[in-house]
Amino acid sequence: MRARLAIAASDQVCELREISLRDKPAALLKASPKATVPVLVDIDGRVIDQSLDIMLWALQRNDPGAWLAPTLRDLGSMLALVAECDGDFKYHLDRYKYPERYDEPNADEHRGRAADWLDGLNDTLHDSPFLFGDHAALADMAIAPFVRQFAHTDSGWFQSQPWTNLHAWLNRWLASELFAQVMQKYPLWELETAGVRFPS
Repeated sequence: MRARLAIAASDQVCELREISLRDKPAALLKASPKATVPVLVDIDGRVIDQSLDIMLWALQRNDPGAWLAPTLRDLGSMLALVAECDGDFKYHLDRYKYPERYDEPNADEHRGRAADWLDGLNDTLHDSPFLFGDHAALADMAIAPFVRQFAHTDSGWFQSQPWTNLHAWLNRWLASELFAQVMQKYPLWELETAGVRFPS
């Protein structure tokens, strides 16, 4: 999702190919042997198969929302926070959300560890509506999709937490036109056919 957010926000136009990971097409395996999504192949044939790298690729071409120019701190600070999210937070999120995949007997322990990190985000949002100042930036858009996953795992529990700032931040993102745009459903791509123009 976060790659789509950046592509849409930067007005980069691409051919989107929606696939099923249960039936990975040969074109995906040829482009990226790791066979994970998202994968971007640019017009020069360069393959980018990390979502954060795709975000940077798009925003370095056009950044009308100044996602790479936060009003507080700098790009390096944002990338450090995103690395925390992609590291420890995502580790605990996966084991909280999918305990059966990891043979994990205590999902609540992982929920607690992930919640500790969210406490810090809530504190960060005390003095500004976004993580790095007065407008949404790269960190907000890279982290929000994973916070959304955490929130949906047990929405009642999430809403009961004293995270007033975090709840407002997430709800603001969920209500945005950009979120609605990237949440559109697309038909599965079929071999020998064109993908869908994105953003539409």
